[in-house]
Amino acid sequence: MIIHYTNQNLRPKSKLAIVIEWSLTTIVNTLVLLMAATIFTGIYIESIGFAFLAGAIIMVLNKTLKPILTLLTLPLSIMTLGLFYPFVNVLILKLTSFMMGEAFTLNGWFVPFFIAIFISTMTIILDLLITKKIVGGIR
Repeated sequence: MIIHYTNQNLRPKSKLAIVIEWSLTTIVNTLVLLMAATIFTGIYIESIGFAFLAGAIIMVLNKTLKPILTLLTLPLSIMTLGLFYPFVNVLILKLTSFMMGEAFTLNGWFVPFFIAIFISTMTIILDLLITKKIVGGIR
């Protein structure tokens, strides 16, 4: 049987592409967290190594827990016309902060709301510029 894919996005990713995508996503998360830590006062990261660890934790939480949280908070997001959705990202950041202890701290709920919007925006931009271009060529 011959399988012909007409759309590039329908083709399954190779294991190498998945590993590279996860690695690049962790690096992008690390860069964005370091940018957020220099711009905002409500976030503190002890070192680049802890930023990398936080980026990896955020990536894993985004792949596993975030879809569940998004589904559970969907009624609230619909009622607020999507304004509640960044709080899901704040919750992911708070969980990361809780898991990492003093090496990664996030203060309050109001400033992290804007930090989460910044992180989401920068991650989308860097993913489009870096991750998708590299992984798209490997498939």
